[in-house]
Amino acid sequence: MEDAPERTPSSSESTQAPDLAREPEVASPGDSEGCARPLDTVPKKLCGYLSKFGGKGPIKGWKCRWFFYDERKCHLYYSRTAQDANPLDSIDLSSAVFDCKADAEEEGTFEIKTPNRVITLKAPTKQVMLYWLQQLQMKRWEFHNSPSALPAAPAAATAENGPTPHLKLEQEEKELEEFLCPVKTPTGLVGAAAALQPVPAMPSALQNISLKHLGTEIQNTMHNIRGNKQTQATAHGPLVEEPSQSVEPQIRELPLTSDPSIPAETEPEGPPKSAPRSSVPSGPIQKPKRQSNTFPFFSDGLARSRTAPEKVAALEQQVLMLTKELKSQKELVIILHKALEAAQQEKRASSAYLAATEDKDRLELVRHKVRQISELNQRVEALEQGRDRLVHEAGLREQQVQALQQHVQLLMDKNQAKQQVICKLSQKLTEDLAQPPSQPADATNGDFLSQQERMEHLKDDMEAYRTQNRFLNSEIHQVTKIWRKVAEKEKALLTKCAYLQARNCQVESKYLAGLRRLQEAAGAEAADFSELLQQLVQEALQWEAGEASDSMGLSPVSEYDDYGFLTVPDYEVEDLKLLAKIQALEVRSHHLLALEAVERPLRDRWATLTELVPSAELKQLLRAGVPREHRPRVWRWLVHRRVQHLHAAGCYQELLARGRACEHPAARQIELDLNRTFPTNKHFTCPTSSFPDKLRRVLLAFSWQNPTIGYCQGLNRLAAIALLVLEDEESAFWCLVAIVETILPAEYYSKTLTASQVDQRVLQDLLSEKLPRLTAHLGQHRVDLSLITFNWFLVVFADSLISDILLRVWDAFLYEGTKVVFRYALAIFKYNEEAILRLQDSLEIYQYLRFFTKTICDSRKLMSIAFNDMNPFPMKQLRQLRAAHRERLEAELRELELLKAEYLERRASRGRAVPEGCVSEDEGEGDS
Repeated sequence: MEDAPERTPSSSESTQAPDLAREPEVASPGDSEGCARPLDTVPKKLCGYLSKFGGKGPIKGWKCRWFFYDERKCHLYYSRTAQDANPLDSIDLSSAVFDCKADAEEEGTFEIKTPNRVITLKAPTKQVMLYWLQQLQMKRWEFHNSPSALPAAPAAATAENGPTPHLKLEQEEKELEEFLCPVKTPTGLVGAAAALQPVPAMPSALQNISLKHLGTEIQNTMHNIRGNKQTQATAHGPLVEEPSQSVEPQIRELPLTSDPSIPAETEPEGPPKSAPRSSVPSGPIQKPKRQSNTFPFFSDGLARSRTAPEKVAALEQQVLMLTKELKSQKELVIILHKALEAAQQEKRASSAYLAATEDKDRLELVRHKVRQISELNQRVEALEQGRDRLVHEAGLREQQVQALQQHVQLLMDKNQAKQQVICKLSQKLTEDLAQPPSQPADATNGDFLSQQERMEHLKDDMEAYRTQNRFLNSEIHQVTKIWRKVAEKEKALLTKCAYLQARNCQVESKYLAGLRRLQEAAGAEAADFSELLQQLVQEALQWEAGEASDSMGLSPVSEYDDYGFLTVPDYEVEDLKLLAKIQALEVRSHHLLALEAVERPLRDRWATLTELVPSAELKQLLRAGVPREHRPRVWRWLVHRRVQHLHAAGCYQELLARGRACEHPAARQIELDLNRTFPTNKHFTCPTSSFPDKLRRVLLAFSWQNPTIGYCQGLNRLAAIALLVLEDEESAFWCLVAIVETILPAEYYSKTLTASQVDQRVLQDLLSEKLPRLTAHLGQHRVDLSLITFNWFLVVFADSLISDILLRVWDAFLYEGTKVVFRYALAIFKYNEEAILRLQDSLEIYQYLRFFTKTICDSRKLMSIAFNDMNPFPMKQLRQLRAAHRERLEAELRELELLKAEYLERRASRGRAVPEGCVSEDEGEGDS
């Protein structure tokens, strides 16, 4: 039984794997492969006998196995002997690493570590171990650099780089030689010659058998027995030596009959053909089907040059081997007989049960079985009791034996101590009598020799560890290169998959847009197709694009994005549902296309930016957007720059304490707005979420922090965005303070919203300057944009843009200020300018402007418009426009105040006169 877990070879592998080693031709020195290129010649096939550690229970230990390498699959197959037809199992070397054990108890031990298991092997000598390790390294490297393992490349590139793999192999050989010198091929222990050697003897024949692969073992044994019987039958004929001229053609022709590409099962079973009488067994030549040997021509080719005594010795050795094999097979037969008897008894019982015609008879059979089970249980219990009793007695006997051993050891120690004393006294007496002058020198020489011997052992250990270190360095070097190649290949495949997914999303988006246009164009004219269109729309809304990609984990489609917003808004109107689906698909396609080209390089640049310092580079990075994993850190730094003059330790906790002690007048309005905050975000709609409580505390603390504002509708959305990104409520509080008190102008959230109205007039001027056609078109249809854009500025697009674009706007907004809001407002109109110009009705324009910001999917295009197409955009111009419009607005407000005061004066001077015919309230009360 081999060490678990082991993969049982499939039928295809079982029939093909042995053929891999059936070409033991000796290669020329130029054909040798790998760093372990010998100085003479190298066998083309890597094969040989190794010991494999495995098994369970009493048969656990080293098992001799024949290993041979398959270059097509990068698998190392192994069987019990070189003559076996089918392998027991294989080891996948493509993802394996190798390790030699310098501190192992037995020399020549090394390990092959795969993702699923660790295989421990032992070579006869240290040289053979290093040879195997170096060859396995190079075989693995060749496999990973083979054309089948490399990503697909254009034909032109492949033609131009034809010799590249060969050059890479030579370069790898030279690099590995820097770590560990090539090992010569061990003569007779690896390659073709190893198959001719006798199988290394094991202490027990049964110990070398794999009980896990009994079927394969029996098949191999039957093949060997049939082949050996035929060999013995033909070998007893007269032994007549043929001339050497007749032997060579047969040897040249024989590989043609054992071509691995022709399965042995397809050869016809004809009568044996006549062959020239010689000393070579004619069985394998006459019937190729009987050739179960992994290397069929070795026994023939070598036997032609052997003498009669050598043949007799070889046959005797074969008989001895077959005797041992027969003995092990008999033990297997006994085991199988027992299993067969148990199965037959079970079969008889089942047959009797099925043959019974009445339920009474079946019940009697069942009761009989129950009685048998009860008796067996009683016997098992009795045996267990007997075993426990024997174990207890054995324990007592063992204690007695240990006590006697201790006593004997004590007596031996006493005896040895006495003998030492006698020896020392005798030695001293002899020294005193003889007084030899050279005795101290002899003692010194003895100590010196023992120390020298210890030094030799330490040198050997040091050399072993040095060899192990050199090999492990070469292994780390090669595995690292393989890992990098695999990572590049995986990256290329992921890029290709992302591109295909993006294309799929675009195709589906176009399909949905076509359905929508068809639905709009059909109307009442296509009543017959209305049901079909409705069914197609429903299927399109229910089908999730990218279901196939979920299993790959490339970019799984989720109902919510990273910050909890719905990816596809749940509109009640069917037409808007379809539009939302189209938008989600376009967003996904843009994200996938930009993932490799833009997002990954941007993420790498942010990863290298450890310290944040105001600079032009940081400004460009913030405009491009901060990756999600870096956004909390960057926002905290941006907020701290804004409020460091306001920040005080413990300030937030003090404000919360004031809120608990006294209720703020704005608390009721805050409570009402909590439930209206982002109804499409799961963090604010889930009953068990902690975000609403955090938002309540942040808004109450701000109302105490800034009494002039207290609370204004819109602040809840600003604080909610800060909470979703920063998660810490104190950080969100200071982010709200930074926006309201340092970034936006004063009186932006006052009762009159003066600064907000000023910005709307500034936006109108900038729109006229940057987009004159659109301004004229809107003016022609008398569309007041402030009805749409006022909320954009009040909550910094929190309700308007999808979350991915919104947070990119906030990244730049927290660093550059309100100029970013104007840039993006103009960019949004520029992005949709052509679509607005096509609308020729004011009602249609207003309906489109209600949701057109949600149709913006390409964040890169919007950013390019905002920061490139809208240039120049000087802050000086913005300040001048604000100042001019503020003066006009304040003048208008003063004029309104004067009109209000005049009206109140006129009303007061007239008094509250009651018109004739009307009854005053006082009179009505008097009558009652």
